[in-house]
Amino acid sequence: MMPTTFAGLGAGGPIMALLAVLSLLSWALIVIKILQLWHSRSGVARRTQAFEQWAEGDKHAAKATLEHGKSPADRITVYAMQALTKGIKGPALEAELTRLGNDELARMNGMIRMLEVIAMISPLLGLLGTVLGMIQSFQELELAEGAANASVLAGGIWQALLTTAAGLLVAIPAAVGAGLMSARIESAAQMIESAVGRLLLIEDHPEL
Repeated sequence: MMPTTFAGLGAGGPIMALLAVLSLLSWALIVIKILQLWHSRSGVARRTQAFEQWAEGDKHAAKATLEHGKSPADRITVYAMQALTKGIKGPALEAELTRLGNDELARMNGMIRMLEVIAMISPLLGLLGTVLGMIQSFQELELAEGAANASVLAGGIWQALLTTAAGLLVAIPAAVGAGLMSARIESAAQMIESAVGRLLLIEDHPEL
């Protein structure tokens, strides 16, 4: 994608330059989000072990098991364990856990909207470049009063269509990246809810 985009800078003018910038931006965002979300669904086995320790009454060991967890579910669960150890329960704890969970979700969703915007506007920019190029080609044909070389006209149309292809090449990775990462974030959010719910249930009913 990148070689094609930069190869068309001269043919597509400012729109191709803008699409090249959007391509670089989208790939940078994708890499950043991959690194950020790498551990977002990790720690399932670790949390299972911690819950077993909590149910057995070894709360210190349970907290120690999760202290170095890297997933949002680990962090929220550790906070819940610390609060329960201090005697904080009921609606107050649930409200605070909801707030922390929303903060984690907002952090994970950061910059996803930008990818979605890039995926939405890139094809439109490509289409705009094509329309402007076609207008220019037919203006040249009109000025030549029908005597224009067919190969010259075809070359102008080819250059115009190039911006549409470039717009799609920018939009597709951005759309795929945003979709896959949104699915991963949703799964991570479900893990947070599941972990907290499991801990609170064990706290009230250790025998389960």
